[in-house]
Amino acid sequence: MLNIKCFVVNLVEENCYIVNDQTNEAIMIDCGIMYDSEQKEIVDYITTNNLKLKHLVCTHSHFDHTMGCSRIYDIYGLKPQMHSADTELYINLQQQIQSILGRNIPKSFTNIKTVPPDKTLAEGDEVLFGTHKFNVISTPGHTPGGICFYCSEENILFSGDSLFCQSIGRTDFPGGNSHDLISSLKTKILTLSDQTMVYPGHGPTTTIKNERENNYFLR
Repeated sequence: MLNIKCFVVNLVEENCYIVNDQTNEAIMIDCGIMYDSEQKEIVDYITTNNLKLKHLVCTHSHFDHTMGCSRIYDIYGLKPQMHSADTELYINLQQQIQSILGRNIPKSFTNIKTVPPDKTLAEGDEVLFGTHKFNVISTPGHTPGGICFYCSEENILFSGDSLFCQSIGRTDFPGGNSHDLISSLKTKILTLSDQTMVYPGHGPTTTIKNERENNYFLR
């Protein structure tokens, strides 16, 4: 049985997840920590629950999902893992922020540090922790290297910004492609079981059944 804790962080209200099983080994998904208070809340949660953080993974490398990776590296020595098609976007974080936010960049976004990424992830890879594994599913379109993490044993999907509750990720940012995103969601994600719980990068959870029946973008 997996325990899933969601922390809503930064100005964009991004969902950062910590997932662990009965062994107390854990994985962090999409570390968008921006403030010291957010870092403290997450570190306190890990410490209080005696969790052993094994992986820091990213569904994609937009700044709101990766700006806290250097903080986790400083504390736990973990480097972020992401798809190779998104590493350039991550490495050039300040350029990415400028491109997305334009001229009126809040001061808090101007001094974000990055740490070099760890090994890259690709379709079919497995991320192991405790007695569980997450399968990597490639869902490009929101970014070139967008991926989802799927646990078949628990019927759980972490969809990042590829799929939201009755919506999909924006494709008007540099590197976005609406055809690729819709195609990958229809052929790889909507084919999962109805009962699969979906944990997106922003907003509430949903199910594959709900998205198959009610998501306007995927009809």
